[in-house]
Amino acid sequence: MEELVIRDADVVDGSGDYSYRADVVVDGGRIVSIVKEAADAGCQRPKARRELDAEGLVLAPGFIDMHAHSDLALLRDPDHSAKAAQGVTLEVLGQDGLSYAPVDDRTLGEVRRAIAGWNGPGDDVDVDWRSVGEYLDRLDRGVAVNAAYLIPQGTVRALAVGWEDREATPEELDRMRQLVAEGMEQGAVGMSSGLTYTPGMYAPDAELTELCRVVASYGGYYCPHHRSYGAGALEAYAEMVALTREAGCPLHLAHATMNFGVNKGRAPELLALLDDALDAGADITLDTYPYTPGCTTLVALLPSWASEGGPEAVLRRLADEATAERIRHGLEVTGSDGCHGVPVEWETIEISGVGDPALDEYVGRTVLESARARGETPWAVARELLLKDRLAPTILQHVGHEENVRAIMRHRVHTGGSDGILQGAKPHPRAYGTFPRYLGHYVRELGVLSLEECVAHLTSRPAARLGLPDRGLVREGYKADLVLFDPRTVDAGSTFAEPRTLPTGIPYVMVDGRFVIEDGRRTDVLAGR
Repeated sequence: MEELVIRDADVVDGSGDYSYRADVVVDGGRIVSIVKEAADAGCQRPKARRELDAEGLVLAPGFIDMHAHSDLALLRDPDHSAKAAQGVTLEVLGQDGLSYAPVDDRTLGEVRRAIAGWNGPGDDVDVDWRSVGEYLDRLDRGVAVNAAYLIPQGTVRALAVGWEDREATPEELDRMRQLVAEGMEQGAVGMSSGLTYTPGMYAPDAELTELCRVVASYGGYYCPHHRSYGAGALEAYAEMVALTREAGCPLHLAHATMNFGVNKGRAPELLALLDDALDAGADITLDTYPYTPGCTTLVALLPSWASEGGPEAVLRRLADEATAERIRHGLEVTGSDGCHGVPVEWETIEISGVGDPALDEYVGRTVLESARARGETPWAVARELLLKDRLAPTILQHVGHEENVRAIMRHRVHTGGSDGILQGAKPHPRAYGTFPRYLGHYVRELGVLSLEECVAHLTSRPAARLGLPDRGLVREGYKADLVLFDPRTVDAGSTFAEPRTLPTGIPYVMVDGRFVIEDGRRTDVLAGR
């Protein structure tokens, strides 16, 4: 007799088609049968060792987070309710061109410091890997949810070239090609870039094109955080479309937003650009989170020249008065490339986390608010924070536009990605709330998407991009990565004031046919691979 029958569920199967009522049988980690009520009226109902009454609940494929920063959190925190409680059964790691494989002893320390704001300092995790394959093997010892990995192009460049702003030599480019090929052979699904972060931003298009050719040869995709989400956003999107078409590589645009005042109401221009490319045969998808503020590190706002050479070089420049004044001018007057070509507006920059608890007074305040309270200039406050906290502060950047968010999430190639940074005292609520917010706020309350459309955006569409033949749909023979939620109550609990509050209305989540959330509580199951 099979293990489990989920009885009387309203199945939203991930295809985008209308829901139907059914009994769904799970055994051995897979969906073994689906008995639809209408089609099988009068037939004997399936039985199993356990029955779960799903009356009033929607059964859907598990949600796929196409942009996650849980690279260390999955290892540090086996509970991982931040994602599991949302119904997320798969996260895509290695984002924005910086992560922890492939590395050597030198670059591991550099990367740890560079992205401490995303993942913490990392000294509480035993990094016993160096290659992509070894990192994936470490995850396979047991994690809360499934994971896929993108080779981080900035980390690859740091390993082969360093943190300098220069072109790679032919030998260094060959080394980068080799590293990308090895990562793909060892199980990565593609490559990411952070083209407003060092050292990835120093790569010219020709270099990126060569690496994308390698990715494409293994059936992977390219996921860039492109060169501007502000003053040059449309040009930056067009650059990535042209680059990947030249390389013959599928493109997935990371957190595809149109931010800052210069882009208010301009989402239709982006979507027209993408539609033209799609109609011409381009292979493009994108992800977004359902919020207007962004989130990054404070140091990321600095001009790229100030970050050349890596974290220790940045700290030396900040400590030097004359150089610090040049940085300030780039930030506040001309608009730095780190701030997307737009002069920084300190009233939009909210400190969301610090590494040193002694600096907690800054958290939850904008830089401008702290400056006024201290009788200092905003730059003086930002500089002091960066120096005292050794580049660790994370920020919320309140620069988005609701009309752009809604327009982009309706698009035919849209998928969901939290861009969830789990560090800091007050992280962005998207880390804990992205997927229930789509279902509660944008489906039930606003009707921006139908329930069936939204579930397809969060399940089958990303599974197709990842090349997963047996996930993303409720189908016989598919893996039993499933979520049961109440469409009347599902919602994000997280807010900007209380960002770590878990969602409501998601009582059951299964990974590989095993409950990681049961009766609304996290179990001790570590079924992720």
